[in-house]
Amino acid sequence: MHVREASMPLDRATWRANMLSLLTALLVATVGLACQPDAWTATATATPPAGARAKRSSAATQETPRKDRTAKPAASHADSQQAAHKADKADKADKASDFVRFRVDKDDKPIALETAVTHYVVASGPHKGVRVDLIGAIHIGEKSYYEQLNKLFATYDAVLYELVASEAARVPDPRRAAKSKHPITILQTAMKDVLELQFQLDLIDYGQPNMVHADMSPTEFAKSMKDRGESFLQMFLRMMGKAMLTQTQSKNAPNEMQLLVALFSRNRALKLKQVLARQFQDMELQTSALSGPDGSTIITERNKKALEVLRREIKSGKRHLAIFYGAGHLADMESRLRKDFSMRRTGQKWLVAWSLQ
Repeated sequence: MHVREASMPLDRATWRANMLSLLTALLVATVGLACQPDAWTATATATPPAGARAKRSSAATQETPRKDRTAKPAASHADSQQAAHKADKADKADKASDFVRFRVDKDDKPIALETAVTHYVVASGPHKGVRVDLIGAIHIGEKSYYEQLNKLFATYDAVLYELVASEAARVPDPRRAAKSKHPITILQTAMKDVLELQFQLDLIDYGQPNMVHADMSPTEFAKSMKDRGESFLQMFLRMMGKAMLTQTQSKNAPNEMQLLVALFSRNRALKLKQVLARQFQDMELQTSALSGPDGSTIITERNKKALEVLRREIKSGKRHLAIFYGAGHLADMESRLRKDFSMRRTGQKWLVAWSLQ
């Protein structure tokens, strides 16, 4: 009896910690990885989303030496703000890239959550010299983040984007997203409101002529999951197991006190962003939770589809292209660019998705 009573608090604490890790893992996967489920019922439209016509940012992106995923820039506030828009001179080695980072100052105080624009070039063969950029997407972010992306997209011959929808549904309709009852959309919308951020579908201008749909249709997606014996419940259970492992192994795992302090802070949105942003350093762990040993529909098969479209666009004569996908997709996509397209990395720059100051 005494043994059972003594063990119960520990069991409850462990259960709460595991549930907390699962919740944050779901949030990170939803923001940085999930396909846009609202678009599964999207309809064709020639009119870009109204918000996408907003005035675009003129902030320039400059060069900066490469740091690790938790980058520590200059100490002063002015310098750190300037460094937020600087690019990395990434080495040309064969090592894997980072596509999202949590940037801190010299005192380990949060500055920004950033996503990468990583540059590649075809090194040999008939399409030598073709340039491709992998642009990591975070599905809720600052308005300035999406404005900067819109400005960047205008510089490419083609921008290949993710959207699980039929070919006819070329432009996602944010009005449908607002009415969607899909659990992922509900979670994304709730996070957008709580964190005082903007939704990608509201601000990205998908109506531009160089925007190219490069994803599965709902029918293809469902068939692939069926053929692989996959289900969303299966992915949820995998994520639960990975969350429990992360709680014990990752230094970035949150604790109850951090979330409680953030929830009851006068500046709740900022404090919650600071807590959640750290979890993006474990993006690879969250991604692996959604895939089995042979990959998954949500990552592997959709990436294959995107690169089929890339090959088609290159054959049509396009020389400067971008792939705009959730940041969780890009490690696998980079590997395929190197192996299947003879590409090498030539550089990298970073964009501020969430300001954490």
